Amino acid sequence: MSSEKLFEPLSLARGAPMKNRLMLAPLTNRQSHADGTLSDAERNWLEMRAAGGFALTMTAAAHVQPVGQGFSGQLGAFDDDHLEGLTALAAGIRARGSLSSLQLHHAGSRAEPELIGEPVAPSEVSERNVRALSEAEVEVLRDDFIAGARRAEQAGFDGVEIHGAHGYILAEFLSAASNRRGGRYGGRIENRARIIFEIIDGIRAVTQPDFQLGLRLSPERFGLELEEIRDVATEILRQEKIDFLDMSLWDVNKEPEEERFKGRSLMSVFTELPRGNVRLGAAGKVMDAEDAAGVIKAGCDFVVIGRAAILRHDFPERVRRDPAYRSPELPASVQHLRDEGLSDTFIHYMRRWPGFVAE
Repeated sequence: MSSEKLFEPLSLARGAPMKNRLMLAPLTNRQSHADGTLSDAERNWLEMRAAGGFALTMTAAAHVQPVGQGFSGQLGAFDDDHLEGLTALAAGIRARGSLSSLQLHHAGSRAEPELIGEPVAPSEVSERNVRALSEAEVEVLRDDFIAGARRAEQAGFDGVEIHGAHGYILAEFLSAASNRRGGRYGGRIENRARIIFEIIDGIRAVTQPDFQLGLRLSPERFGLELEEIRDVATEILRQEKIDFLDMSLWDVNKEPEEERFKGRSLMSVFTELPRGNVRLGAAGKVMDAEDAAGVIKAGCDFVVIGRAAILRHDFPERVRRDPAYRSPELPASVQHLRDEGLSDTFIHYMRRWPGFVAE
């Protein structure tokens, strides 16, 4: 399958276009400092990917509240003390020819108690000592996502992505299994999704017209219902207030897990939706040029690259030069990963992924 279309520019409704259709996934790497400030190791890792040809370089998840920290070494976006590092990072990504996006995140019930004390979530999880947010605290959470976007713009990022996937706090609001509250933010899916729509509106209200805004959703697992996530995505796309929707599918070729959606690809549930001027992308086990070209052929506008970008910082450039490019075989040697810009801390974290790092 031809990979030529991967290297056609992609205009966005706001701001500069993507120079190709390849976006770096927001990849947890645990390389930042304990206070959330950017480390040289994390900056180097991201700048290498920008130099390697990614049209948009996304940071790892950056938490918007101290209580939202999901893992050690997480990048922060909740304090002006983070601005110096974020400003240097945005400038470094731009200097290497890539758009920049800061992913805004709150871990919710998945936050690390050893790091933050008592986690918070839409509803109580008593067996895990997770406290339910009051309605006033939900509004503060919303405002802190918006403040994170303002900080990103102040630092010079082209935009932000709201992390609404993978069972973290915004996905917990979306799930009827984890969101058992009443009031404005619970009950019907319209109420459970309200915080995401309010964050989008708030970011649009406080940032410049050319500031780029993305949203990441996952349609399965963590108590999420595919039909509900499809309906939320439908309304998000209809409103056209975001520039791109990033669907994290675990595997771009998989079938839906729900029986009544079987017999089609999970990705097709979203590619068939009217999207207006919003660009649609997908992530999930895209490891070679053929996989990436297949995502575009299946109806997406761009492809989100994760593991393949860990293995090769210049995945886009390799695909551009070789339409038959395939990622290196796993497990990868420690030296190979160091050569690709991973610190020993990041390599240690990758050992948690079965079969990724050679012993």
